Amino acid sequence: MKHGLKVKLTETGKIINPENLALLDAYLQRLLIEHGFSENTLAAYTADLRSFLVFLDQRELNVADVSDQSIFAYIVEVRRRGLSGRSLARHLSALRGFFTFAREEKVLAGDPTKFLENPKIQKNLPEVLTRKEMQTLLEQPDLRDKLGFRDRTMLELLYSSGLRVSELCALKPLDFDPQAGILKIFGKGAKERFVPMHAEAVTWLEQFLSRWRPAFRPKSDYIFLNRSGKPLSRVGVWKLVQRYALAAGIKREISPHTFRHSFATHLLEGGADLRSVQLLLGHADISATEIYTHVQAQRLMSVHKMRHPRSNLKPAGEQ
Repeated sequence: MKHGLKVKLTETGKIINPENLALLDAYLQRLLIEHGFSENTLAAYTADLRSFLVFLDQRELNVADVSDQSIFAYIVEVRRRGLSGRSLARHLSALRGFFTFAREEKVLAGDPTKFLENPKIQKNLPEVLTRKEMQTLLEQPDLRDKLGFRDRTMLELLYSSGLRVSELCALKPLDFDPQAGILKIFGKGAKERFVPMHAEAVTWLEQFLSRWRPAFRPKSDYIFLNRSGKPLSRVGVWKLVQRYALAAGIKREISPHTFRHSFATHLLEGGADLRSVQLLLGHADISATEIYTHVQAQRLMSVHKMRHPRSNLKPAGEQ
């Protein structure tokens, strides 16, 4: 089906439908800002999805036209390239995420990838900061002005409550209960949850709201504002995290989402159970939280080694 749209040429000269390309650009920005994808992973997803969009253009299809038959035809073409299991799994992951985003944006009604099965491969563990790295990072903002105090408060909230960056940016003063030390969060799918804060984070937020936020001359009712008094964007938070990580001497690529991974990991290291962490993170399915099971496994092995009466025995034959 032709849509009568003009086309855009990529660097390689391949045709990309501008409507499809705009949707892809919006999706890639979400991966960068909300999910904290590294530069290399983002580049790989970009290449995979641009390849798929070229496939659509060759068949004069738009994203809204994609069916499960289209996807199967594309997978057959991809397999012919001789991709490894890991590369194919990444390709499928990119497609699933892209079509989930397309449905959220009301571009697509169904899920053309629902019958696809990923090859079984081991998941990479998320990037996590140590407690010392986190403390050093939190100490970087200059607390002598409104911007520095705002930034320290944001970093404290990201770490104390494991917020997504979109949830942080959406916070309003009425979502904060200082007496109970709780934040009301509207997560994915507008699902509401209540997340506790530690006492220090409560103090930071109370002081920011009463002393520093008025200095921004607010033009909206969101808690965190930019210099103009307008809502701080997710891109703005990401840039700040990058700047403070550099100042803290952290060489790895991190993002606001790294605070969320560190929050979950440090809770589990401290003895929290996986189900509680799932609720705090707002994961609808426990499988999304199971990427952190390695922490529990390490803790259980440590407990077993320290506490089991036979753990300190020497192997048979040794003196």
